[in-house]
Amino acid sequence: MTLPTTRRAPGKLFITGEYAVMEPGSPALLVAVDRMVSVTATSIEAGIELTTDLHPEPVRLHWQGLQLAGNSPDDDAARGRLSHAVAALEVLGELLTGRGLPAPALHLTIVSDLHEAGTKFGLGSSGAVTVATIDTVSAHCGLPLSADERYRLALIASARLDPQASGADLAAAVLRGWIVYRAPDRTAVLDLVRRDGLESALRASWPGLGIRRLNPPAGLQLAVGWTGSPAVTAELLGGSRWHGTAAHRQFVAAMAASAQATVDALERGDTAAALAQLAIARQLLAELDNSADVGIFTDKLIALCDAADAAGWVAKPSGAGGGDCGIALSDGADAADVERLRGQWETVGVRLLPLEVIGDGTDGHDC
Repeated sequence: MTLPTTRRAPGKLFITGEYAVMEPGSPALLVAVDRMVSVTATSIEAGIELTTDLHPEPVRLHWQGLQLAGNSPDDDAARGRLSHAVAALEVLGELLTGRGLPAPALHLTIVSDLHEAGTKFGLGSSGAVTVATIDTVSAHCGLPLSADERYRLALIASARLDPQASGADLAAAVLRGWIVYRAPDRTAVLDLVRRDGLESALRASWPGLGIRRLNPPAGLQLAVGWTGSPAVTAELLGGSRWHGTAAHRQFVAAMAASAQATVDALERGDTAAALAQLAIARQLLAELDNSADVGIFTDKLIALCDAADAAGWVAKPSGAGGGDCGIALSDGADAADVERLRGQWETVGVRLLPLEVIGDGTDGHDC
């Protein structure tokens, strides 16, 4: 009897580069954090069963070729709510059958601490679910995958659901730690899979892609504040209203330059210059919000940033904005400085989340 297999994948936070990272080749800086999604796989006779803490009943699916369909109308409806796990299963089923192996027959149990009572923190739960599912199922099926292959499979699964999704959360979930990420051209990747097949696409060069780790910056203190309000993803907020406009192009160029300058400053140990660039990134996001009405800065996020400023930190929204999390950074802050920030945030209804950057949990190779 095959024993259950469990793997975990972390959530993420953007330090800088959000929105611009949607453009192929534009850099962003992220961290993986120690809130996790856990997936456990157990072999069953046929089909797929999904149990999750976000859905009250098991969801039962069956294979129709390389796709999964619900066993009932209720299962079909629930399938849509579990789309990221399903997409990960389908891409792995495609890989297995392409290698002459059967599609998996599994019960998957998905447990997440990236939400509280069903309200998401905005830490990339979809990406963590995708990566944890791929890690668990590939391990359970005896399919060895490198970090690069796991990221690429996750990106293909994600892009099939939403070609605009940057995949930054996937890169952070796979490699962990501090990550410098440049998104590939997702449309080109999907075209490559359709034209040459999945196996070939996993080995091919992907235009725009770049993933590497950054050594943890010495002396830089990161604090994360949660507004208590879930947000729409950056990909949904950054839709056709502003994409391709002159304001969009100017923003991408300026944010990309600032993100790269932040990375360069951290790599040479110049935390003051890095903090100055993060202040610039906040201003760029505010200008984008004002010019394109994207919805990044809510009243709570403005209050979060202002309160952090008052406590002597540099703050900005993290990710899509519109709710969720903001971050504050300081050079050499001590415990008293953190408590001062906590107090400032509590006065405006922002909760300091006890998050830490989670280090390398992979095979030790960059993608």
